[in-house]
Amino acid sequence: MNQYCFGVDLGGTTVKIGLFDPEGTVLEKWEIPTRKDDNGNNILPDIAAAILGKMEEMNISKEAVIGVGIGVPGPVDDEGVVYKAVNLGWGIMNINDVLGGLLQLPVKAGNDANVAALGEMWCGGGKGYHNMVLVTLGTGVGGGIIVNDRILTGSTGAGGEIGHIHMEDNEPEACGCGNHGCLEQYASATGIVRLATRKLAATSEDSVLRKEDVTAKAVFDAVKAGDSVACEIAEEFGLYLGKGLAAVAGVVNPEAFVIGGGVSKAGDILLDYVQKNYMKYVFHGSKDAAFKLATLGNDAGIYGAAKLVLNK
Repeated sequence: MNQYCFGVDLGGTTVKIGLFDPEGTVLEKWEIPTRKDDNGNNILPDIAAAILGKMEEMNISKEAVIGVGIGVPGPVDDEGVVYKAVNLGWGIMNINDVLGGLLQLPVKAGNDANVAALGEMWCGGGKGYHNMVLVTLGTGVGGGIIVNDRILTGSTGAGGEIGHIHMEDNEPEACGCGNHGCLEQYASATGIVRLATRKLAATSEDSVLRKEDVTAKAVFDAVKAGDSVACEIAEEFGLYLGKGLAAVAGVVNPEAFVIGGGVSKAGDILLDYVQKNYMKYVFHGSKDAAFKLATLGNDAGIYGAAKLVLNK
């Protein structure tokens, strides 16, 4: 009998769902809207209905399904308890029990960034490694840490929150988390814009960045064109992220850092700025860590969620 598993990536706007075989081949993938009204009470029933509908459509019996994995935007512990998913309207809830009860199938939940890290290790930029850190550079800075093929969740599911490593004592602006001077404030897409805005205000040097809306993409496009101000901004970004990841390496000693998220589309030039600064600060036992670009893009979450239920 053929066996299958489902991977679910629960986002604030859409829910991505994938049907996989145990080797990591995605057989089907589709999306449904995330209905956040009524405190998100419709979300898990909608997911259950979508999975059961797909099983009926493809004539897949419950006996053939190993399980359903799901990545959720919030801290999730090893038992599947989510400790508030604010942008979904959820309080504390055991997802394994609730979704498992609706499906009558085994369910395993994890934090979305951690789950994406598992996906990249299984079938993406981290393939072949067993100890790696995924760094997602988007609106914020997310992280997922894999140690010996397992997600490092921590006591309340907040392990891997590398975007909130404290980097700067004298930061006047508050981070989204409420603290000041977090890595996220300098290495995310919005952080790069903050660095650029401050640099452009502090120098009168001519730059292509003065002629357009400043975005993280515009900064790295200007770096590739040799713009000296943009290169200084990228250097500052690389200093913050390289130093932050050196601190992470001192704790978890990974084989590789896999860089994903929208900012990573800048490509290898971004890795160069980060890696050279990492090498300045890292403990010698972690100097050999590889730096790779993530390859699964928006599908990392469904891959990792499927892998969750395959990890016994």
